[in-house]
Amino acid sequence: MLDKMQPTEFAQINVAYNRVFRRGRLSIGLVLPLEAYAVGAEPNMRGHLEAAQRAEELGFAALWLRDVPFNVPSFGDPGQVFDPFVYLGALAMATDRIALGTSSVILPLRHPAHVAKAAATTDVLSGGRLLLGVASGDRPEEYPAMNHSFDDRGARFRDSIDYIRAAGSDYPTHQNAQGTLSGGIDLLPKPHGTRLPMLITGGSQQSPNWVAQNGDGWMTYPRNAAAQGQVIADYRRRVREAGQLDKPVMQSLYVDVVADPDEPPRPIHLGFQSGTNFLRSYLREIETLGINHVALNLRFNQAPIDATLEHLADTVLPDFS
Repeated sequence: MLDKMQPTEFAQINVAYNRVFRRGRLSIGLVLPLEAYAVGAEPNMRGHLEAAQRAEELGFAALWLRDVPFNVPSFGDPGQVFDPFVYLGALAMATDRIALGTSSVILPLRHPAHVAKAAATTDVLSGGRLLLGVASGDRPEEYPAMNHSFDDRGARFRDSIDYIRAAGSDYPTHQNAQGTLSGGIDLLPKPHGTRLPMLITGGSQQSPNWVAQNGDGWMTYPRNAAAQGQVIADYRRRVREAGQLDKPVMQSLYVDVVADPDEPPRPIHLGFQSGTNFLRSYLREIETLGINHVALNLRFNQAPIDATLEHLADTVLPDFS
């Protein structure tokens, strides 16, 4: 339910943020790679740019890619394999309108100056189409490989957020454990919009109040309707109590879309297998709960991905465009 005392739209940040996130409305994006692959397997990444272009043509709102530095076999998922910022540069040149998001960059494993520069570069090259999801990371095996400790990643995450924000200003002055910006040097380019839109993933080792106050939105996970409604209401209450404008909430969702539109749901990892009628009703429900964007993950989809994209564009997107 919308707060009548709030503006009708979210803060103006960049092109992607204000196209993808609309108060009281849901948009639909896709998690890359757009292919199915088994647990423990690696995606082949064949035709990935063409698939992204087709998703744009069909009217999906955003493409999301994860930051997975190392393939950790116990997790069973190497992500989209490519470095996210190199991949974002390629996607920025291959597409024209679709938003390009990270879900999410692991800030404690990267220096914030590199993240700030790479993200602003992507934002400029794409004409303001970057959405920067950020996280503290959940794969302990990656941290010793980069000579970082796992247990204090929450503190480094906070410092990185502050550093990236500071780097967006001209000749910034800022100091924390990540480094000193003296005011005598500048980090270029600056973002295309007013700042980099940063969405915080889950808790990221922070308090709920910190998450509500310091991001430009929140990325969360599927839950049953009652639980999802409660966590969204709690997040937005904390935003209001901090005296801030409303912020968007998005979630991921694994789906396996079957041919029969009336097929009832069957649970799969962080989502469900179903026909499009149940999927549409589920999406309408989470829209009423306050979700502003859902990123569909087709990794476990059994039908050909290109056919499923067409099917979703014909039967689901019209309800949420």
